[in-house]
Amino acid sequence: MIVVSACLAGFEVRYNGTHSLNDTVRELLNQNKAVSVCPELLGGFMTPREPAEVIGGDGDDVLNGTAEVVELSGRVVTELYVKGAYMTLSKAQEVEASVVVLKEYSPSCGSAMVYNGEFKGIKAAGNGVTTALLRRNGIKVISEEELEEYLKLVGPQV
Repeated sequence: MIVVSACLAGFEVRYNGTHSLNDTVRELLNQNKAVSVCPELLGGFMTPREPAEVIGGDGDDVLNGTAEVVELSGRVVTELYVKGAYMTLSKAQEVEASVVVLKEYSPSCGSAMVYNGEFKGIKAAGNGVTTALLRRNGIKVISEEELEEYLKLVGPQV
């Protein structure tokens, strides 16, 4: 089973109430080869919500207690991001996920790049909070940008 970001499946759960539909993700869901999650909603957020970025590092630093997730208004929301990460981990373990496909650049889901915490649209290398926790627990995480290549490698047994 594959776990996918709900926004990639076409659900309007992003901070601004939109989605990031990826046709391949949607097809995997339609074929019952994937289940969707939104770490932010699992953590207790509503849609829409304020944009948030990691200040002082990336998701690994948040888990280490040396960085925070902060909304544009300045409200610290680290606890909700960590809660959502743990709930996503629980779901991935429950379905014995072979891989988790998360939305790149998100403070939860980024798997290679996240916004740098300045709220200026600048990206930096790093993981989101959920990605960091999943990887610490031995779960493979990729972005939607890597999905096609992954599916070519694993073949039809997905």
